[in-house]
Amino acid sequence: MENLKKPLPRTSLMNVLWDIQKKRRFISHDDMTKIAEEFDISRMELEGVISFYHFYHRYHSGKYTIYLNNSIVSKHKDYKLVKKAFEKETGVNFGQVSSDKMFGLFETPCIGLSDQETSALINFTPFTELTPNKVKQIISKLRSGVALQSLSNLPKTNLRYTPDKKRIVFFKNYIPGSALKRMIKMDPDKVIETVKESGLSGRGGAYFPTGLKWQYCKNNNADQKFIICNADEGEPGTFKDRVLMQKYPGLMLEGMTIAGYATGANKGLIYLRAEYFYLKESIEKTIDIFRSKGLLGKNIKGKKGFNFDIDVHMGAGAYVCGEETALIASMEGKRGEPSIKEYFPVEKGFLNKPTIVNNVETLCAVSRIFEMGLEKWLDLGTEKTPGTKIISVSGDCKKPGIYEIEWGMKVRDFLNLTEAEDPYLILFNGYSGECLSPFDFDREISGENLLSESFAFNVNDPSEYKQKMSAVGVRSGGSFMIFNKERDFLDIFKNISNFFVAESCGICVPCRTGNFLLNKKIKQLILGHADSSDLKAIKDWSTIIKRASRCGLGQTSSNSLLCAMFKFSDKFKERLTGDTDINKGFKLEKAVENYNEIITEIETNYG
Repeated sequence: MENLKKPLPRTSLMNVLWDIQKKRRFISHDDMTKIAEEFDISRMELEGVISFYHFYHRYHSGKYTIYLNNSIVSKHKDYKLVKKAFEKETGVNFGQVSSDKMFGLFETPCIGLSDQETSALINFTPFTELTPNKVKQIISKLRSGVALQSLSNLPKTNLRYTPDKKRIVFFKNYIPGSALKRMIKMDPDKVIETVKESGLSGRGGAYFPTGLKWQYCKNNNADQKFIICNADEGEPGTFKDRVLMQKYPGLMLEGMTIAGYATGANKGLIYLRAEYFYLKESIEKTIDIFRSKGLLGKNIKGKKGFNFDIDVHMGAGAYVCGEETALIASMEGKRGEPSIKEYFPVEKGFLNKPTIVNNVETLCAVSRIFEMGLEKWLDLGTEKTPGTKIISVSGDCKKPGIYEIEWGMKVRDFLNLTEAEDPYLILFNGYSGECLSPFDFDREISGENLLSESFAFNVNDPSEYKQKMSAVGVRSGGSFMIFNKERDFLDIFKNISNFFVAESCGICVPCRTGNFLLNKKIKQLILGHADSSDLKAIKDWSTIIKRASRCGLGQTSSNSLLCAMFKFSDKFKERLTGDTDINKGFKLEKAVENYNEIITEIETNYG
């Protein structure tokens, strides 16, 4: 009887691909054949997985694979000069690999280092504040055999501001196990009730009430449940989770463990974006320390039956995997494509089991709430949004970095903290967020009186807009990208549009095609080939994309563009063909207005 070999679990596929990619610098045809056999899947399906992720290569990517950040903040720093320096020193253009396979040059979107641009990853080791001279030194030393790790340090945390000492939540002294020590005295229902009373909502940008999500998961009976920490912090301009994982990875682990206790889950998984590979080792060391101290494993803190453990799962470069169903698909060894919402993850998530997905800041906040006590937490911030918020700041300011503020601070006061330089346009919450204009600077950062931005989009009088919106809060997902009047608006939104065209998973037509068409319209504006009908087309297509896309990527991809067209309409209108001397469009009426006179002259002289 034939001995049938049991296929490897599909959940380990991405780790196997990473092992080969890092060892060989690419995944060959023969590798794919062997992997497909080991996992009992077709080569076609396997190639579909590999091709979906940015950091897997089918051809040799160089002994030193270099990824240069091409997001808009990087481009406003030394990006062009640094790019030229890499090409000069390696002797190869971007998108290519040197003939000796020593260097491969590639571009990539934001890598979580917006406060330290221009930045790059070399074999996923971070290099920040690059200049042409630094590039020359790095490449020279690599050629001479100097170890890569010796040329780089962990990125700076750049912690710029926290509240008064007694009101700090996140960036204060941390004692491992302190939150669990207080939480363990409660039963699971009390834990969930405490999280509900805290008013904590998701800190990744969706703002779904954390306690309610946990309650839904707890209510679903199953033999296995999972807690997933979404550490796929891919929103351009956002790097707060990276700093939290650098400084206090234990806060994240305790938050996951508390979630496990509350919902009945015994397994936790951290989905860590590939751009943060350099954090993996320290996170795993912290996990080992927690196990040795009885803070992970079996009978945690001596409580019989309280079993919970955590592993790290690496992403491979796909912005859409920040969406929870796409993230789960990726962890299951599939293409990271969002699913239709037939079931929510709390019902059927990872491996079809009830699953909680929370991001890093949310889970760290949970730990601090139990450590400090609910009463102290509720004393911070505002009534509807208690506590503090971490914000990543980059762009035209003197103090880019991390800010922990209490909810309720005015936008203007926050900009003053950053020493913003003539702030004019603020990308609020990254590329998929909204934009703020000077008319918004007296609004507060909070969840008070929240209304959709569309509430005011039909207001034509700026003073009326300011009056209506002054009492409406702006709720931060995590980033401020500051731009002054000197920046080219269309250049900013072309960079944003390029990002969404590249990052769309392509599974639904509105997002795949709509973002491509928006990109073409922005290019028309830049070239001076657009008219008012093109502005209308941008609005129409944006509406279709928002309403018909199946996941948050498409639903939010045109947010900032629509917002800017409303708040900075003059910046778009001045680039129309009729208002510019750049390549004026052909006007038939103008071309034939003297037709009869010309024909008569020709007939008279040459007839």
